[in-house]
Parts: sequence; C-alpha cells; structure tokens
Amino acid sequence: MPIPVHALAHRPLTPEAVAELVALPFEAPVGEDHDAVEEELRRRGWDREDLVCESFRTGHGHVLCSEDYSPFGELEARTFLVFGQMYPVDPDDEKMVNGTWLNGYMEGWERVPGWSGLRPATDQDCESVLKQAAEAVTEVLGSAPERTLVSAHTVGPGPALTHRVWRTPTHALVLGPSADEGPYGYLTHLQLSSSPLSRAPALPPADDEQALADWITAHIDW
Repeated sequence: MPIPVHALAHRPLTPEAVAELVALPFEAPVGEDHDAVEEELRRRGWDREDLVCESFRTGHGHVLCSEDYSPFGELEARTFLVFGQMYPVDPDDEKMVNGTWLNGYMEGWERVPGWSGLRPATDQDCESVLKQAAEAVTEVLGSAPERTLVSAHTVGPGPALTHRVWRTPTHALVLGPSADEGPYGYLTHLQLSSSPLSRAPALPPADDEQALADWITAHIDW
C-alpha cells in the first residue's frame, strides 16, 4: 500500500539543469570574494535563496547549495541541486500522521516560480518525480545508473524511495531523497548530489545493500 505524504512540491529536472551541475566544478574558479560571486550570479541569472540555508536559485528554477561559499570551479566541493521537497508521514507515529504544522514551509516551495504542489501525495508520486529526473541525468551522462537502492536510510521517517548512483571520471552523482538538515528538519529533499569521487571511488558490490547505503551517505551527508 502506498505510504502517504502530507505534501510534495517539485520542479522537473531538465537535462540542461543536470549539465550545468555537472559542469560547475570545472568552471573558472570565483573564490570567496563576495562581489565576484555576486557578479557570477548576475551573469548566470541566479539569485540568492533562503529555502535552504546559504543556497542559490539557479536560472533553471532549482535550489542549489554548495559546501563552499562559491559553487563555481570548486573541484573538491560537494554540491546538491534540489528539484523536489517532500513533507513525509511516519506511519508509525500518530503525532506525525495527523500533523501538518510544516505546511507553511511547503507553501514557500510551492510559490517558487515554476514549482507545483500536490496535497496529499504518495510515495509513488515521489517516485514518479525521481524517475523523470533519472531520465534527465541518463540523457546527459549517456548511461543508466550503476546502482539503485530503495531505502529510507537518508530520510528518517517516511517512505523508502529509490536512490540512483552514477559516476563520472571525477565525481559521484547521487539522485534520491535526503534529509533536510535545516531550517525545517523534518522535510525531505529530492535532489541530485555531486561529490568528488575521491571520497570513495569504488562502488560496493551490487548485492551489499548496507555497504551501498553507507557509500551513498558518505557522498551526500554533510
């Protein structure tokens, strides 16, 4: 039976948005100079965004966050691109099943230009968003994901969803859900993460789900 979700907001991930994320580490470095970063944002048509702490809204309408001050030309920085936001239900917690106190935060995501909202939703609605995003990543990279894992290990409460993993010569790309570390705490990102492959180059065996879960966590958990 599909697990309910209080609300789902998303903007479809496009091949153009994926290609921009993949190219970011190889752009000319901007560094940490505030004025230089602001000029690069203007050049790209990006804005500052507060839906995720210290994040940007890209020209494609998604929310991007980097562990460095600037996401441009930083080969060793982890970056994630949020194209969906989910307010999950924990079916084992009566308080969470009946709680909708974070709907106000979800409305913030729904108001972003080009985003749409669905209330209530299901885990299958979230999977549909992830599947469409996976098609965009596959189109850009020219290959299907090397690993898939259906798991809730990155989200805490709520439904188990599909994680997909690709590798380039330099980076790991992980598509899937990720716990929102702030400012909301309980919501879940649907995101595409780009992390230096040097953190863990080799993928675990396909039949070792725990090792794969740990590998994914090492690349997306800040």
